[in-house]
Amino acid sequence: MLPTPRLFRSRWAALWWAAGILWFAIEVAGVKPGGHAAANATTANAATEATDATGSAVDQRDLATLANAMGR
Repeated sequence: MLPTPRLFRSRWAALWWAAGILWFAIEVAGVKPGGHAAANATTANAATEATDATGSAVDQRDLATLANAMGR
């Protein structure tokens, strides 16, 4: 049997490593101010006016093309 190396030799090393990963994720992705309230406002706005990835308004012709591509 091959010996397996231990990733962390102490719990503190594992905690520091995890804290570094979380810090890096926050630095890269950022924190959106407002939390759930901002997310709910975005969802409500999306329900009133649908847009595609380019920001153009979605019409019935676009939806029909998408449904046809999906085989429905």
